[in-house]
This record gives sequence, structure tokens and C-alpha cells, in this order.
Amino acid sequence: MSEDSKRAGDAEYAAFVERCWAPQLRVATLLVGDRHRAEELLQDSLVKLYPRWRRVSRGGSPDAYLRRMLVNGRISRWRRRRREHLVAEPPDSPMPAVNVESADLLRRALRALPPRQRAIVVLRHYADLSERDVAQTLGCSVGTVKSQNARALKKLRDLLTPVDEGART
Repeated sequence: MSEDSKRAGDAEYAAFVERCWAPQLRVATLLVGDRHRAEELLQDSLVKLYPRWRRVSRGGSPDAYLRRMLVNGRISRWRRRRREHLVAEPPDSPMPAVNVESADLLRRALRALPPRQRAIVVLRHYADLSERDVAQTLGCSVGTVKSQNARALKKLRDLLTPVDEGART
């Protein structure tokens, strides 16, 4: 490909991005429900579209192609976030439900954990990393992640479970 045709393709792509930004952002916002996450989804899709631009632009409808990329990107993010981890036995007791008002209580309980346990809980349960990924990130063994996670969750349950006043006699 000559330098002139590459520049022409880049200019064509830039014009496409300018033209489609607002309508595609509306689509992305409806998909994710939040303008900031929608902009991120649209930017990610446009970055992935750039190397395919010549083929897509010759193929007919780059707008439809980008819309499909937005939908697929949204589905991929949803699946990554909703990844379930199967276990042989259900936990003894579930973590208490946390509503918006008790978010501060949860943050205080997390701060009460030692730093390594806090990091493990946040990486495992908030960032949804696997035990292996957490171990790699923290430079420890998977066994350490498992044991520290269990201790941290027990401590969080103790801190977040209301004490029954009648049981304290």
C-alpha cells in the first residue's frame, strides 16, 4: 500500500469517526446506561475497527459494522463481569447484602483488614480475578490467596453481621 493511499484511508477513517461519533455514542449509552462507560466502549470499538477499516469501508456499511462491534463489546464486558466460579459446597453463610447506605460500613470493614487480605478480597471479589491471577499479581502462591481470602471473609462477616442484642446475656 502506498503512503498516499494510507493517508487517504486515514483521512477517510477520521471523517467517519467525526461523522458517526454522536449517533454511535447514543447507541453505546443505551447499551451500557452510562455515558462514561459508553464513551469507553465506543473508543475501544473504534480502536479495534481501525486496522480493519479498508476492508470494512469497501464492504458496504461501516456504521452497521461498528454498531455490531458495540453490541459484541458490551456482551463481552457483561460476560467477563458475570463470570461465575463453581464450588463443590455452598458457603456456610452468604455475605450480607450491602445497599448504598451501608457502603461506608463496608469500606470501614475493608480498612480493618490487613493490607494483604484487603488486596486479596478486592482483587478476587471486586475486580473478579481468579485465584491464580491474584497470586500472580501479589507474588504469592494460590494456597496463600485461598487461606487469606477465607480469613478475610470470616473477619468481614464478623464485622458486618449485626450482633443480636438478646443473644448477649
